Amino acid sequence: MIIDCDVHNSWNSSQELLPYLPPYWRDVLARGELPGGRDSFPHAHRPWLHPEGFMRTDAIPPGGGTPGSDYELMRTQLLDRYDVEYAILGGDEGIEVSTLANPHLASALARAANDWMVQEWLGRDPRLKGSIVVAPQDPAGAAEEIRRIGEHPDMVQVIVSSGSQRPYGDPFYWPIFQAAAEMGLPVAAHLGGQGGVNANPTGTGPPSYFWEAHALLCETGMGHVASLIAHGVFEKLPELRFLLIECGVAWLPAILWRLDADYKALRKETPWLDRLPSDVAREHIRLTTQPLEQPKDVRHLWSALEAIDGERTLLFATDYPHWDFDDPDRVRIPPAWRDRVLRENARELYRLPPPRAAAPQTQASTS
Repeated sequence: MIIDCDVHNSWNSSQELLPYLPPYWRDVLARGELPGGRDSFPHAHRPWLHPEGFMRTDAIPPGGGTPGSDYELMRTQLLDRYDVEYAILGGDEGIEVSTLANPHLASALARAANDWMVQEWLGRDPRLKGSIVVAPQDPAGAAEEIRRIGEHPDMVQVIVSSGSQRPYGDPFYWPIFQAAAEMGLPVAAHLGGQGGVNANPTGTGPPSYFWEAHALLCETGMGHVASLIAHGVFEKLPELRFLLIECGVAWLPAILWRLDADYKALRKETPWLDRLPSDVAREHIRLTTQPLEQPKDVRHLWSALEAIDGERTLLFATDYPHWDFDDPDRVRIPPAWRDRVLRENARELYRLPPPRAAAPQTQASTS
């Protein structure tokens, strides 16, 4: 069995959120038009088009619609096929609220997305667990939303986009982390949100091609890790865990080596830190496997993963139903790590119960 930490359940139209919005924002969504069209969140803010499409074509529901919107198809293609013990649902367009300039609208849409998640998905299957979408440009509203719905037993993390207006260690965002820690929830940053008010997808601006951009978006993960550690977020909130989803993995050892070296030389700048950044990251930072880098010689990858104690810091993810879906039978990790990476690390992070013991078998008597 596996625990899949990145599954995208979708709506067919943002109009599905209307029943979950208060009257004023319901009127805004019904009468207005979001970037990208009335029926969508602002994916069109992105500066390039995916040449093959973001979704698996075989995940389109039989009657048409958006991949990820049909529970029965998800059950067949993912939950049952791969013996998924738990699937952590992150939604899809919901985290794009971070690209909206109006923070009040962003928070209203995030709240509606969370209520939609609870009502439309979490009651269907005990294997499904949800993520609390928040609008990071409105930290006070985000903290209120975490406290509002964070006690729901099937909501297991807070989720934001990795595209942001400032790095997440900035004290501007601390209300979000304080609320998450208070509710006993990890905070996840999912790759995305490059557009709208989050204008620059990389440190040098927008690349020309999607494949170029996709390879470089790990820069957002580097920036957030450095910022969270430098600002002492984990010293302030030692119980907090931060998960990077879909941001790659193999870059982490290199940035930690650089942070360790500079910390030794410049530590007086951040007197609140009393440990090497690599030690802080090993305790508090987690990463999903998808998309795991693919060198020609897998030993090179494994050396990098060992440098970050990958056996205990990596969580398996498929990214269903996106185009770069990862089959759990083909994930390139050391065989001895499979139990922890495919299940137990996620169980610890999300505080999920252990699997039910199999019913004892009664041996039939023979004459």
